[in-house]
This record gives sequence, structure tokens and C-alpha cells, in this order.
Amino acid sequence: MLRIVETSMLPVLTCPEPTEKMDRIAVKEVFAKAVKEWKGGSFALDLSNWIALKGTDCLRDAAEGILLALYKPAKYSKKQSEEPETVVELIGLRGNEEAKEVIRETEHVVKGIVFARNMTNMPGNMLRPLDFAGKVAELVEQVPVEVEILSRERLAELGMNAMLAVGDSSAYPPCLAILRYRGNPDTKEITGLVGKGVTCDTGGYCLKNAGSMMGIRGDMAGGAAVAGAIYALAANGVKVNVTGLIPMCENRISPGSYLPGDVITAYDGQTIQIVNTDAEGRLMLGDAVAYAVRTESVSQVVDIATLTGAAVGITAFGAAPCLAEGEAFYEEFLEGIGLSGERYLRLPIYPEYEKMIESEVADMKNSGGKFAGTITAGLFIRKFAAGRPWIHLDIAGTSWVEKPIYEFQAKGATGAGVTSMYYLCRRKGRSL
Repeated sequence: MLRIVETSMLPVLTCPEPTEKMDRIAVKEVFAKAVKEWKGGSFALDLSNWIALKGTDCLRDAAEGILLALYKPAKYSKKQSEEPETVVELIGLRGNEEAKEVIRETEHVVKGIVFARNMTNMPGNMLRPLDFAGKVAELVEQVPVEVEILSRERLAELGMNAMLAVGDSSAYPPCLAILRYRGNPDTKEITGLVGKGVTCDTGGYCLKNAGSMMGIRGDMAGGAAVAGAIYALAANGVKVNVTGLIPMCENRISPGSYLPGDVITAYDGQTIQIVNTDAEGRLMLGDAVAYAVRTESVSQVVDIATLTGAAVGITAFGAAPCLAEGEAFYEEFLEGIGLSGERYLRLPIYPEYEKMIESEVADMKNSGGKFAGTITAGLFIRKFAAGRPWIHLDIAGTSWVEKPIYEFQAKGATGAGVTSMYYLCRRKGRSL
């Protein structure tokens, strides 16, 4: 918990002095490390030296580093004891209203990150699709976000068969959570954020190997990030219109599960040949992106997912691959990640990659094979964006860490994508 005060009676924690060469990640690291090494409970921090050298904007990273360093993943042992909340009092901000506003904004952004971490860390048996939808609705109860949950029956009426092919493999029914935030009534422009919400992914009949099974509960990190970003936008009153769509389901094995060789018809009428049942996220995202474009009338769309193991092979765990179509939209994204500090590597889109997902019996197939897997997965989703400006974020490597890379991380979920989507939308709001 952060508290802005004029003076403090708490012990003052000493941080290293700032330098001009520190980037956003370095600033977060400095404050997070200082907090983690402090063992004395609540404390105060004097930020005046940092503001003097690096300006008030550095407080965005300082506050994020402090708050994320205090994050502790939930435990489910009855032996654990309640720990008192750590209070951090910030001094050195006297009369600096801009600095105070940066701190307040960042607190809401971090609440979105923490939500995404908490959901992704949660055991699968405690977060079925409808449970996840309930948690998302609860998150945005106190902010101006309209929530609509489309039931399994409604999805069938709409013909969202790509999503149902996956979701109907489980006894726990799928659903589609739709979050609408309208912060700027003076424009009809709407940014769509679509996040994969697979709360349990066994791989279906293309079963995952035993070594990867412990991670199957975290396949909804993209959906959780969408919810966290929209919460932060609404809590901070950002002047932008955003619609978030989170297709939620489990990918299991059952007598009625979809199989390699099946051909299904998606929401927008395109047909898909199934060649791999563990390539399920793109099916759900395809239906959700098509719904965002055709029914929610979004002007541009970002999809985010823990989509491919190939992504880890490209950028490992400190950055994520991305694909984009629409240079102006991508430039806005670059400005957004300039504030978030997250790292993305743009991958190329060439005709030969598109040919890899052509099918002899349908409009497309759901896997391009073992090469260029991250690119072909993204290009599959692009087919449903109907030519809208589009950005695809594959956070398979950045959504989770077994051993933290940065001091502001904890073992487990990272909340990847929340800040990038938030600052992209914030950037768009300021340009309208």
C-alpha cells in the first residue's frame, strides 16, 4: 500500500541514487530490490532526488517496482499465518500534484497487474470458465465497465463453433466475457482487446507431455491481462473507448471432443480443418476477434495469448514476439510500450507463411506445422480481423517465470501485457 505524506514517522529506506542512463526496467529493478531486501515492516521513501534528476515520470516505474515487490502469490495451506500489510509512505512530493497523479494512476495499473497474476496463479479446479467470468465481473464492479457474459447456449445460437469445438470437450461449460468501457463519447472509435482464456489446457487428443502439465492452468493469462488493462483504463478515467473479449473454456479429452481431421465453421462463416487439438487458443481467438469486428464494431484489435511454445524459442522469457498489420496502429503500440517498459519483437509477415496454413479441404487449417509456428498462429487469427489494424502478442514466454528474471517479479505469473495494452489505449485516448 502506498501513502503520499508530507512527513513520515516511519524509518526511511535508502535507495541507490538515480543515474541518467537508467531505463524503465532499471528503475523498477532498483526500487523492487530495495523493498525486497528491507526486513523491517512498513517504511518511508524520499523520492525528491529521483524527481530532480529524472522527472516526475520516473515515479511511474518507481511505484510499480515498489508495489510489485510487495506482491505475494496466494497459498492454500492452513498452516500459513496472516502477515500485516506493508505500508510505504512516499515523501518528497510536497506541492507536486503531477507526481501525485502519476502515483495514483500507477496504483490502478498495478491492481490490474495483480489481478492478472492472481488469476493465472490460481489452480485450475478453483477457476473454471464461469468462475473466471465471475472474477472478472467482480474486478470491474466499482468502475464504469459494462459486463456481458455469453453462455454456452448463446454461443451455440450465434454459431461460435470454433470456440465450442474446444469448450465442449469439458463438463465445465465455456462462456464469452465482454467488457465495454466508453470513456470518450465524442468518438465512435473503439479499440478491441481480445485475450485467450483457457483455464485448463490438456492439449485435447493431441495430449501434452507430462512435463508440461503443471503449467496448463495458466493458459488464460492473456484474458486476465485484458481484464486488468480495462480495469485500469476505467479506474483512471482514460478518454478512450475499449471493448474487451475473453473467450473462456477448458480444453480436455472427452467422448465428444473434437479431433484431428474435423472441419468446423467459425462465427464469420470461414471453415477450419483441425490438424492439432493443442492449437486450440487460435480457434477461440478467431471466433472472438470475428465477433469483436462484426458485432462489437471495433476499429482496431489487439489479441494476446499464451499461444505457442515456439515463442519461447524466439525470445525466451524476457521479451515476447508480436505481429502487426497497420503501421499507424503499430507506431501507437511502440509509444505505449515505451511507457510500459515491456519488450516485444516484431516478426515478419510474408506470403509463404500464409501458405503454410492453407488447407486442401477448408478455408484454412489450425496449424502450419513445426516451422514458424508463432508466425503462422498469429496469421491464423489475422484472418478473422477483416482487414482492421491488428496487433498480435504471444506472451507464452513472458506470462510466467519459474525463477524471476527481474526483481519486480515473483515466481509464477507476471501479469504480462497489462501495461502494454493500458498505455497503448491511453496513447490512443490522447490522440483523439
